[in-house]
Amino acid sequence: MENATKTKHPTGLWYLFGTEMWERFGYYLMLGIFSLYMIDGWNNGGMGFDAQKKSDIYGTYLGLVYLTPFIGGLLADRLLGYRRSIIIGGLMMSAGYFALSIHSETSFFVALFLIIMGNGFFKPNISTLVGNLYSSDEMKDKKDAGYNIFYMGINIGAFICNFVAAYMRINYGWGHAFAAAGAGMLIGVIIFLLGTKHIKHVDVIKPVQKGDMSTAKIFSYTVLPMFAFGVIGYILPGNFLGSDTNDAFIIGCLPVIAFFIFLAFRGDPKESRAIKALLAVFACVILFFAIFHQNGDALTVWAEDHTDREMSNTIADVADKMGMAQIVVNNKIVSAPDSIYNSTMDSLRKVEKNMPAISKTEIEKKSNFSSEIAQLEKSRNYFKTLPAEKIPAEGKDLKLYSTELYQSINPFWVVVLTPIVVGFFGWMRRRKKEPSTPTKIAIGLIITALSALVMVGAVLSTNDLTIKAGSWWLFASYGVITVGELCLSPMGLSLVSKLSPPRITALMMGGFFLAISVGNKLSGMLSSLWEKIPEKQNFFYLNFGLVMAAAIILILMLKWLNSVMRENNVQ
Repeated sequence: MENATKTKHPTGLWYLFGTEMWERFGYYLMLGIFSLYMIDGWNNGGMGFDAQKKSDIYGTYLGLVYLTPFIGGLLADRLLGYRRSIIIGGLMMSAGYFALSIHSETSFFVALFLIIMGNGFFKPNISTLVGNLYSSDEMKDKKDAGYNIFYMGINIGAFICNFVAAYMRINYGWGHAFAAAGAGMLIGVIIFLLGTKHIKHVDVIKPVQKGDMSTAKIFSYTVLPMFAFGVIGYILPGNFLGSDTNDAFIIGCLPVIAFFIFLAFRGDPKESRAIKALLAVFACVILFFAIFHQNGDALTVWAEDHTDREMSNTIADVADKMGMAQIVVNNKIVSAPDSIYNSTMDSLRKVEKNMPAISKTEIEKKSNFSSEIAQLEKSRNYFKTLPAEKIPAEGKDLKLYSTELYQSINPFWVVVLTPIVVGFFGWMRRRKKEPSTPTKIAIGLIITALSALVMVGAVLSTNDLTIKAGSWWLFASYGVITVGELCLSPMGLSLVSKLSPPRITALMMGGFFLAISVGNKLSGMLSSLWEKIPEKQNFFYLNFGLVMAAAIILILMLKWLNSVMRENNVQ
């Protein structure tokens, strides 16, 4: 057996832990500033997209970045092996982050393509290797705990990255922040290479069994139709799901979903029941990720515009010296009535008087006033609901916590709460009372729904958005959803590793990430409703209702799911 540390976990786990920590450092650094970058003015270094386009791209990116693991998992299972796939994926993602540091629309979309494809090779296969380390009889009882530890590595990276993002963005600009993400991914690849001797014994390509479809046939039945259906969804007249990209994405997923349903009815009865159980859980967790990943869009907007981010004098002094204070200036325009504000914006933009039909984004790209416009609009949004006594004198500044720092609240809670959750379930296991993995996932869904009710309280505390909400509302909401996340996300990875037929484990891991993919796309679609729902508490009530419905459905299936677990001699 592989040498183990004093904690009895395989040595290879700690190298996978470090690799994933740095990969998630890059991924969440990029994601934490992604929406802010897209809506920042062009001459200010951003893309200058409007709010609708920003949410559309955000949801499509998050959907695709978790759709490609289906392809990467299949290629690893059948052809490449897990280690080779992880290295290919890591290098592609690093190249994508460095490409984002180039300020051009072409490099922006090339970068997203590289990150999306790289994640497809990386994500399902490192998760599969974690499970493979616990495949022996003496280690299998520690698999849930192993995934929880691995998951904590993810969140250490996600916690640190936002401080680096804030420092690089404030002091050097967007490009340097994205380059830091690329450097982090390269560190992750190096750690993986250093630890490969502790992992190579579980990187085994499983032989294809009689009756299994060939790799070429799977691609011809799924990947090619996926692209064809996506194109059809994009060109269909009208928008069934809000935008052409929404239609393209959801319709494009249909052949892949159909393939997994086909798998569930093709194997021997025991395998068939296991795959059906996995697909049932996948369907329920879609709504968890639809709510969870609003942290990078709707909740980022909440932190930017509606959360009191003012630093105390002591913290402001330290942050100033460290170059990590976000500064907004009270120009006369920001607290003026709408009519004065709009007329001043019009006068700034009249520099383009010979092009009256040009869009705001194009004006800002061509104008020298982009950074001034961006600063005034941001300041005005923040000052709009700030009590009069807190607004600084005209021409004076206000030092605020940088918005991306709020992205570190969730990983902070994961790092703090993981030992508690792991210890609690270990305590229950020793007393023979530990819930089954599907039961843990159901509990996670219920707790996630409750986190939406915390945000309802945050909205109500603002008196119809006329004042700021305290930062503690976001701390509380993220704290609650983190408990749900720890009961659900690592448990989903563990469940796939436990129930999947061994020769298609990475493929089924790709199926789990397909569920995340659809959930992520729904996250962007739900976030796009933020501007359309005037009573913001109703936005969070909607989130509560969707996740609670998924929890109820999963609870109704628990008896069947637990029987499948017992049939496969796992818990």
